[in-house]
Amino acid sequence: MFAETGAFGVTAHRHPVWKVVLSPHGLVETRLPGQHPITSAGVIVPPQFLHTAAASASYTALFLDPWRLRPELGLTCLDRAAVRRILAALDRSEAPGPGADLAAAGAELTALTGAAHPLDPRVAHAIAESTRADPPAAIGSIAADVGLSPPRLRALVRVSVGVPLVQLRTWARLRTAVAALHDGSVAAAAASSGFADQAHLARTARSLLGRTPASMGRPPAHQAR
Repeated sequence: MFAETGAFGVTAHRHPVWKVVLSPHGLVETRLPGQHPITSAGVIVPPQFLHTAAASASYTALFLDPWRLRPELGLTCLDRAAVRRILAALDRSEAPGPGADLAAAGAELTALTGAAHPLDPRVAHAIAESTRADPPAAIGSIAADVGLSPPRLRALVRVSVGVPLVQLRTWARLRTAVAALHDGSVAAAAASSGFADQAHLARTARSLLGRTPASMGRPPAHQAR
């Protein structure tokens, strides 16, 4: 989760997860390359969807694993009532803090959009093992655990969740780095989360989030897993 108390915009990017942007008092503008902007109180952006986004006032952005919502949902605008329902489930205040109930917000999103498809247990195991922090398991070992070859496992993950396993690994490292920005420098966050250097982290953040690591570490933003 990422929340800020003022307006903000991000450059063109695509993330390997669902993004839900909620602005209780403003508007969210989502623009696809070569198309007119779409404006609404909130928006659900699918994984692997190239876009820019901007919020005219304070907002909260939730990031959900790619299997948490129905893949056929697509880009979805949310009206003011839906935005407030999700924020109410997340936290009773208008600026969700560290105690935000992400599970409750996810349940509210499911109620609004429908239940996701069940995740293959082999895929769930592969994702959990390959994105863990200490350290992620090798693909050969994971494939052996579930009785598949590495190429077959990679293909199964991509078909099941719509995102390559390597991108889910990268997203997990980026999430770790963003969480570390509160306590140290960008260089320290890069080193502690498995990036080659500060520049590598910056390129990844711009590609997957449309913004720089430095912009995510400054107050008054609040970040949570």
